[in-house]
Amino acid sequence: MFDNLKGKTTPVKSSENPSGSINIIAAGTSIEGEIKSNGDLRIDGNINGSVFSKAKVVIGATGVVEGDIVCQNADVSGTIKGTSTVTEMLFLKSTAKINGDINTGKLVVEVGASFTGNCNMGPMVKDIKNVERAETKLQEKTA
Repeated sequence: MFDNLKGKTTPVKSSENPSGSINIIAAGTSIEGEIKSNGDLRIDGNINGSVFSKAKVVIGATGVVEGDIVCQNADVSGTIKGTSTVTEMLFLKSTAKINGDINTGKLVVEVGASFTGNCNMGPMVKDIKNVERAETKLQEKTA
């Protein structure tokens, strides 16, 4: 039955590259505290604290973040109450509600999205080092 597999090797994905991981915080889940991830993060529940990701953060329609977000890319359908620092592109879907400042490389806003705060957009936030600096400043502020 397995004779055709003799002498063949199957490549195994290494777990050393965590940037390919996807983390999901499901609807009905509440977390208090800071979240750090090297991979993508999807939030459909409630977060009361800061979120840091070196990849993409997706906030679903039922997702609520009460704290700052620092990431590379973000798609928002839910609610953010805090400062959002996105080095590349922030996409606000029609159901998004943002109450706080935005710092991003590029911004896309669908009709129906609401945003209350200041927005800084352009190349000054594109470097991932700026994400790490923003994370450090935020940690110093909360300490």
